This record gives sequence, C-alpha cells and structure tokens, in this order.
Amino acid sequence: MTKDQLFTRCVEILHETFDIPTEKIKPESRLFEELDIDSIDAVDLIVRMKPMVGKRMQPEAFKAVRTVQDVVDALHKLIHDDAA
Repeated sequence: MTKDQLFTRCVEILHETFDIPTEKIKPESRLFEELDIDSIDAVDLIVRMKPMVGKRMQPEAFKAVRTVQDVVDALHKLIHDDAA
C-alpha cells in the first residue's frame, strides 16, 4: 500500500471507529490533542489497522506516533520492512 492509500484507510478507520468527522482528519492532526484519541483508543486503532500490515504489530513501532501522518509512516515502514 502507498502512503496515500494508508492515509485514506486511516481516515476511514478513525471516522468509523471513533465518529471523528473526516474533514477534521488531516496528516498533521494530533491524535491526542485534536482528535481525542487516548491510549485505549490507540490500542483499538492499532487492532483495526493490523490487517493492512498482515502481521503482529509491536507497540514499540508506535511509541513516537503523535499525528495521523506518524501512524501512516509507521504502518508504511512495517509493510516495507515485511516486504524486504
């Protein structure tokens, strides 16, 4: 998946799972401060995104995640590392 495809899917998941308006979700949107995603929500988000990666995702891969773009970048890296 490309980063654009990952972003689109992230927007869908955030909207479907947490009822966040899609127009509020931008790459620079901060998960906690702007989208009200807390640590429990973040776990739900990771679980919903697991099928995109196709393998178990380690929490360490998401420790530095603060924005939607950070999520996309972390997922892209996991997918790319798996393909290598």
